Amino acid sequence: MEADPAQLHRIGARSPAIPALLASHPASRSNTVRLLSLDAHGRVLDWINWQDATCLYARDAVAWTLGDPCLRVHGGTSRMTGEQSVIELHPIVASRGHARSHALSPTPTLTNTALFARDAQLCLYCGHEYSRPSLTRDHVLPLSKGGRDTWENVVTACFHCNSRKANRTPQQANMPLLAVPYRPSWIEHLILSNRNILADQMAFLKAQLPKRSKLSA
Repeated sequence: MEADPAQLHRIGARSPAIPALLASHPASRSNTVRLLSLDAHGRVLDWINWQDATCLYARDAVAWTLGDPCLRVHGGTSRMTGEQSVIELHPIVASRGHARSHALSPTPTLTNTALFARDAQLCLYCGHEYSRPSLTRDHVLPLSKGGRDTWENVVTACFHCNSRKANRTPQQANMPLLAVPYRPSWIEHLILSNRNILADQMAFLKAQLPKRSKLSA
């Protein structure tokens, strides 16, 4: 069903060579669906929005795709035929060329959002699940004692447990950790950072996970 034009997103400003394009799905869907970007060799790069993906299609920069089309984008009307152009976007898009070696396995940025996702929004001291506003970042070895703000030294903690632990180590506070903090791989980070992963995307990403990953189950 065609969406109301007032709800659609224009992306023509991204490139003067590309006319205004309209996503045929309501904004609520087109804004939540992200496409998985690969290089031509199938190496995972990042999530991209439908606007950036459409630019790849329009520039003929797509090497190959996987999965059934998940979004349809309508473009301008041809003066020759009177027909409106349509681009169907696939959930997994490989672009021509390849990424530079240093970009193939980037280190996930440590943010509270990523941290809470890694720990499944569980306090790693009491084991209870909390909403995001009730969670904090706790440094296992406090910064004042030489600890660092790194993936391997931070865990999700509720306000109560963080306050109780205070400026102590888990051993000093008699608050053993329920899991060992770890640095997620780039693939794990992509899975954790997207709540709306399509089935084809999840299957592809899980096949790339390291064997020891907690997400491979």
